[in-house]
Amino acid sequence: MTKEKTKWKEFLEAISVLQLVLSFLFLGVACYILIVYLMFTSLWPLSALYFIWLVMDWHTPERGGRRSLSVRKWRVWGHFRDFFPIKLVKTAELNPNKNYIFGCHPHGIMSTGAFACFSTESCGFAEAFPGVKPTLAILAGLFRIPLFRDYIMKAGLCPVSRPSLVHLLSKNGKGNAVVIVIGGAAESLASAPGVNTVVVKHRKGFVRLALEFGADLVPVYSFGENELFKQVIFSEGSLSRKLQDLFKNIMGFAPCLFVGECLAFLPYRTPITTVVGSPISVPQRVTPTEEEVDHYHRLYMEGLSKLFHEHKVSCGLPESHKLRII
Repeated sequence: MTKEKTKWKEFLEAISVLQLVLSFLFLGVACYILIVYLMFTSLWPLSALYFIWLVMDWHTPERGGRRSLSVRKWRVWGHFRDFFPIKLVKTAELNPNKNYIFGCHPHGIMSTGAFACFSTESCGFAEAFPGVKPTLAILAGLFRIPLFRDYIMKAGLCPVSRPSLVHLLSKNGKGNAVVIVIGGAAESLASAPGVNTVVVKHRKGFVRLALEFGADLVPVYSFGENELFKQVIFSEGSLSRKLQDLFKNIMGFAPCLFVGECLAFLPYRTPITTVVGSPISVPQRVTPTEEEVDHYHRLYMEGLSKLFHEHKVSCGLPESHKLRII
């Protein structure tokens, strides 16, 4: 029998989730404002010294960053996990003497399941996959934001840029699992309750990278991710959708119009189950051919579809639900 939560526990969970949502939306802008504001006060030397440090430290995010186990183990992440709750499901063993590229789907509004399972220790990844170190790759532009970049590096996040991914797969030893939310901003615009759409059919860069470094491909699906927020989805070809796409192409992320269950920003308490599929063995090819890329890309899509259909019922979806791959 599940133990009933106290009001205090529910409050801690809500605050933990709210702080992450507000950080996702506003912390980067707040860091910019703070650093510029300090330049016009008597504390201007702090800004000057930080900018000197920033120049010296510019390439650190693409060289593995500065992961902090203590930050990944903050108690706040346990409350964050319990709010929904979020669960990590293992379906196969991973060899710690190999490297992996995890393709995580769907993006949702904030990739909540991916963050909890791969950027914190709250869901037990280290216990489930001993010897394998997950690194969630996110928008490279976020690592150019002063102060904010240092915070997200502590959680073990890295830029989803080629130099960063190459470093992790070739210069960081074995047992690395690079987690890429393949659908990115385009997939976030399709996020809505009841929708199971992934954008991967024409995205093959991650497969090419896997072949170059002999990293096995692992499909991952977070059931419940699209249920956290209700989003206003504009029809293809409408002016509003064209503006969203224009913003996405310029900035790299999509301006989603969404609302949660409480205070607009607090998501619905919907369980998220992040299922890590079986690895797809990939040979190393320094210069992979298009035929090889297409072959392993097709195997990946088949593996993702199989993962979805094998686990959808146990994760709360009706048998009739299908996975739409675009």
